[in-house]
Amino acid sequence: MSMILQNMVEEDILELRLNRPDRLNALNEELIGELHGIMRGLNRDRRVRVVILTGEGKGFCAGADLKAASEPGAIPGTEGMTQLGFVYKYQEYLAELMLSIHECDKPVIAAVNGAAVGGGFAIALASDVRIASEKARFGAVFIKTGLSACDVGTSWFLPRLVGAAAAAELMLTGRVFGVEEASRIGLVSRVVAPEMLLESALETARAIRENSEYGVWMTKKGLWANVDAPSLRHAMELENRTQVLGCFTGCMEESMKAFQEGRPPRWGRL
Repeated sequence: MSMILQNMVEEDILELRLNRPDRLNALNEELIGELHGIMRGLNRDRRVRVVILTGEGKGFCAGADLKAASEPGAIPGTEGMTQLGFVYKYQEYLAELMLSIHECDKPVIAAVNGAAVGGGFAIALASDVRIASEKARFGAVFIKTGLSACDVGTSWFLPRLVGAAAAAELMLTGRVFGVEEASRIGLVSRVVAPEMLLESALETARAIRENSEYGVWMTKKGLWANVDAPSLRHAMELENRTQVLGCFTGCMEESMKAFQEGRPPRWGRL
């Protein structure tokens, strides 16, 4: 059984659905490896402009599958390792999944349909946009296992999305919180009825797709690169180069022509 269901819901828009509904899409070695491979492969897939990431069944992702016993050899390159070496490699294996989502050239919209806790919370944080069902729940629950709440990117993403003070309280308590709070602190961009979740994600995906391939690509890269910019001047230097390059794609000429003719732009592909 495939751990990830793939569906081109519309031209240029790919839906990825975590497919372990009996375990609320909890993360095991197979699901992690399959999703990581798909996300890295999307950088070479010209058919896809936008990705919608969601979960099959009632949950988005319940984090690591604590009932799955993992031993050395369960992931590539760990055969014969000590338990310490294997656990470290497994941690890196999971962390690489978050990087592959965050670093994907295509914008990723997390359509959060239920519980997104632990590693599932990190997946939602690593996405570019989060749209939540009224039944969604979130939590940096790693601390409840006796470990740190700083796991697989959460300590980097969460303060940048909601601010350090809100992130500190959520991470130190490890409490699970609902969509009203998630919306209030700016974690999600929209809260919708469960039956409207995918349509709402599609609306956002279509709005992104309307823009030029170059514009979307460079906006995602520039936005996340400048989150860490050491100064306004550094950020502007990156912006300046990106805009100058964009002047040679033909997109500005097409946008002006489309405006004069009263029609949507017909963007060329890179």
